[in-house]
Amino acid sequence: MCNLYTQSKSVDEVARLFSAVQMPLSFPDGLPNLQAKDIAITDPGPIVRANDGGGFDLVVRRWSWPAPGGKPVFNFRSDGREFASGRCLIPADGFYEFTKPPDPKARRKHKWLFTLKDSPMFAIAGLWRTDAQVGEAFTMLTTEPGEDIKPYHNRQIVVLPPADFGRWLDPSVPAGELCRPLPAGSLTVEQIC
Repeated sequence: MCNLYTQSKSVDEVARLFSAVQMPLSFPDGLPNLQAKDIAITDPGPIVRANDGGGFDLVVRRWSWPAPGGKPVFNFRSDGREFASGRCLIPADGFYEFTKPPDPKARRKHKWLFTLKDSPMFAIAGLWRTDAQVGEAFTMLTTEPGEDIKPYHNRQIVVLPPADFGRWLDPSVPAGELCRPLPAGSLTVEQIC
């Protein structure tokens, strides 16, 4: 399952994309200095969430909160669930999946980068919450794999194109309308190693 994603856009680029879909951003913690990087479990990453005033806040929070046994909750199944609160968008421009190489003696897995075709950025449907140990943190929602992911993994994260950003942050929109794979051919894939 997705345990690494990339976010290479500046805060200005992220804000422009959200403005283009009628979602101007506020920065309650101050303007973050977003660096182009791969984001791994427990790293801080930007999320966008609705605020009490009807607007949208971009904040930087930890990816994953600890489960009761201590393991990080970095992916969360969306299947058959509704999320009346805690929805967030995780801005990204790519995510990785890893597969075993055909040669059983090879030690490294193949690394595949997935991006949204014809869009410089997308969002991953997420949830955020406050945890007593780590403070506010987020997790990614998963669903059944679409045709673009099936050759690489038996689950996938929920990828949202910009047109669906506002719908995901509206808790009156049923989660099942958005927590599903995109149509075949929506994602491009590139082998990194």
